[in-house]
Amino acid sequence: MNAPLGGIWFWLLLVLTWLTPEVSSSWWYMRATGGSSRVMCDNVPGLVSRQRQLCHRHPDVMRAIGLGVAEWTTECQHQFRQHRWNCNTLDRDHSLFGRVLLRSSRESAFVYAISSAGVVFAITRACSQGELKSCSCDPKKKGTAKDSKGTFDWGGCSDNIDYGIKFARAFVDAKERKGKDARALMNLHNNRAGRKAVKRFLKQECKCHGVSGSCTLRTCWLAMADFRKTGDYLWRKYNGAIQVVMNQDGTGFTVANKRFKKPTKNDLVYFENSPDYCIRDREAGSLGTAGRVCNLTSRGMDSCEVMCCGRGYNTSRITRMTKCECKFHWCCAVRCQDCLEALDVHTCKAPKSADWATPT
Repeated sequence: MNAPLGGIWFWLLLVLTWLTPEVSSSWWYMRATGGSSRVMCDNVPGLVSRQRQLCHRHPDVMRAIGLGVAEWTTECQHQFRQHRWNCNTLDRDHSLFGRVLLRSSRESAFVYAISSAGVVFAITRACSQGELKSCSCDPKKKGTAKDSKGTFDWGGCSDNIDYGIKFARAFVDAKERKGKDARALMNLHNNRAGRKAVKRFLKQECKCHGVSGSCTLRTCWLAMADFRKTGDYLWRKYNGAIQVVMNQDGTGFTVANKRFKKPTKNDLVYFENSPDYCIRDREAGSLGTAGRVCNLTSRGMDSCEVMCCGRGYNTSRITRMTKCECKFHWCCAVRCQDCLEALDVHTCKAPKSADWATPT
């Protein structure tokens, strides 16, 4: 079940071809020719009408999204660091993750969710930092309110997450809403799960006022948690993702295995089983695990047996500089020596044929 070039890819392409000026010839072209955001938005392929409208009206928001890509990509790589597919990005590939996203798999579900969450996080943060013309701090958090500790005053700058969610939904979902196929519904579901995950970790922070910090008065605001919390939560959802099939009228999902519960709006859903990612496979978008570092003593997914898919591993001895013989000196410093440490590194062997796998 293949998805068209769209969904998450349209704005990733926008980011890679426009919003990263140090690598983008398009950006320099716009500056050199005195062009505008309209020129650039009209020349990005794959955008539907609604996306172009938002791009024209909010170039500052587009830039905020672009700056947030590295953050959620890094989070994806952190969550998959011990797995065969490690959320690796492909150089010179405008789709960022290559053909992996063409398959309606668990990995695609996670990438759509974490990227949608990343868009919400980036826009909301830019609002609070005063970088966007169309939003600022949450205007609804004013006056006096109560919580379990008593009365407090809203103050500071509450993160305007409702704006971040609203814009992300309008922009990221616009492509999928043009289609009515199963993959579009899957993407919309996982996009929403990602947005909801960010709001789930919105937390109230307060500052006490009074004699010696007695907290007779409190000023509070709402702030997003570190993006790692969202990543950890979506990782748990990835591990519990539910395989689904379309219902008979084509308007929603039903579970593929009747023994499992119906997915909620917070769950990730997928249609197709994942490849094993053991070997380089162009059709599956798999780079394989040849050369990946494995853990000889682990029994988990990063173990040499699992990571190397039974092919075995090579061992090499390397040396690295570490701190040693650290001593505390009064007052107040810790001083260490630089020492060379030798250690064994285990890397997965390549299959007998290291070329791209061809369909049989």
